[in-house]
Amino acid sequence: MATEHLLEGFPRVSTAAWEAAIARDLKGADYEKKLIWRSDEGLAVKPYYRARDLKDLAFLNAAPGEFPYRRGARATGDWQIREEIDAPNAEEANRAACAAAAAGAEGIAFSGFLVKSSGELSLLLENLDEVPVRFERGDERLIRLLLEQLGKRPRAAGISTGCDALESVEFAADAIHAAPDGFVPFTIHGEAFEEAGATAVEEVGFALAAGVDFLAAIEERGAAVDGAAAAIEFSFAMGSNYFFQIAKLRAFRMVWAQAVKSFGGTQAGARARIAARTSRWNKTVYDPHVNILRATTEAMAAVLGGADAVMVAPFDACYRQPGEASRRLARNTQLLLKHEAWLGRVADTAGGSYYVEALTDFLARESWKRMQQIEAQGGYRKAQAEGAIVQALERSLAAREQAVATRRRGLTGTNQYANPAERALERIDSERVSRARRGARIYEELRLRTERHVAAGGKTPRVLLAEIGDVKIRMARASFAANFFACAGFEIAARRFWKAADIASAKGDLIVLCSSDAEYAALAAKLMPKLKALDRSTPVIVAGRPENAEELMAEGVAGFVHARSHPVEVLTRWQEQLGMKD
Repeated sequence: MATEHLLEGFPRVSTAAWEAAIARDLKGADYEKKLIWRSDEGLAVKPYYRARDLKDLAFLNAAPGEFPYRRGARATGDWQIREEIDAPNAEEANRAACAAAAAGAEGIAFSGFLVKSSGELSLLLENLDEVPVRFERGDERLIRLLLEQLGKRPRAAGISTGCDALESVEFAADAIHAAPDGFVPFTIHGEAFEEAGATAVEEVGFALAAGVDFLAAIEERGAAVDGAAAAIEFSFAMGSNYFFQIAKLRAFRMVWAQAVKSFGGTQAGARARIAARTSRWNKTVYDPHVNILRATTEAMAAVLGGADAVMVAPFDACYRQPGEASRRLARNTQLLLKHEAWLGRVADTAGGSYYVEALTDFLARESWKRMQQIEAQGGYRKAQAEGAIVQALERSLAAREQAVATRRRGLTGTNQYANPAERALERIDSERVSRARRGARIYEELRLRTERHVAAGGKTPRVLLAEIGDVKIRMARASFAANFFACAGFEIAARRFWKAADIASAKGDLIVLCSSDAEYAALAAKLMPKLKALDRSTPVIVAGRPENAEELMAEGVAGFVHARSHPVEVLTRWQEQLGMKD
């Protein structure tokens, strides 16, 4: 049957034509400022990509499943749906695991406790002979128990552990010699880098450097390179930057394959085994059902990036022990992606995308450079021992947390579009809330402080947004102020006013004037005497950054809120001034 070339019916459009159309739409605005996005990794992301952006990229024609695995380590797009079981003892964990497997989970990850005896191990694995099992908390004792049990009773399904590959390379070399097929005893924990603030380049580069260090150490102890590579799983956390996350996994497979090849490994042995899970860093206590949406896009990125196994955390895992309903939602997220959205039907769906291919190449090149820098300093373990890894992560994390604090990086329901009426204090487990470092914590503490104040007998501060004057500006500034103060859990009351006297008599613990800069001076001059006459000491704030700020403060205005305000600092100050001492 003849193939129809559908694109032949459309005329070719040159880059010059695209640029001319963009220039017309910009109407003189700065191209760089409007359309070029500077990523955390230092990449200037263009508004569009074309075939010429792929001109010098390598391995574009390699098929899925072919070295160096740019397009995936498998010839299919399928993946293992892995479910985490966080139970306090072996009996409950096994019961939950069997139920999860019956409900659609294709792999189990036990994370609740560290196995200490062969009896516990046998109980955990009961009725799971056909299900791949992972022990997130792994150590030498567990690996020895597994080697002993697998020697007596081989399994059809694989077993892996989260034991740090570099914790003891002497033991690792011995375990690799003794490991049967299907047993993956060690892990390189790339997810720890993402949740400690790493950029995608740092995450791939550090994971690669750790893997290279492991291969070198094991090779020195007489183990074959392919055996050492087969003994480790790389675990990554998937963040919210969708296309970068897809490219991250594609890039890592490429650089790892090249690293194994450089050690003399075979092409088959150079396949990276990658497990991905949804990030903990961007999950929130407030408006927690948004976590379902975050996890869905992160799971999609993991699948399209070619992860071998994917684990989706329940939406409430960041603040309480997940129940059956939230575990089911997490499991069903992947079941829907696989069986309804059919994401497993096509290998490397992102392959050929000009943007994704360019990102993949950028991340691969830059992360390889980062690995080489670490090697030049003596290797990953030396860099880690001397604090170089931690210092790099601290810089990146500080930048990421600052972006959240100043709301340049949005967390819907927390630092943007918060619901001030929502309450979380009574439903959270404080230990779980602080278990992992999360970007939302700084705003959650603001909200919880307000809740604790109310629980102790205080009142929720009422912010009166006084809309007056210019229609367009007053509404925009009221919307900004409502979004701003809702982040602290304050009650928001927006009203339209025509006279200063009406504002002075309206109910509120804090008054925010929402008008145009030109109208503020006259408004303040009328309002402040009215408040004094009513014997009211209610603070008055102006929404905006008027040039006559000093004049307004002389009239009695207590402060200003605007796009350059630091929300956390401003809201903390007003919490204190409104009586919150905790």
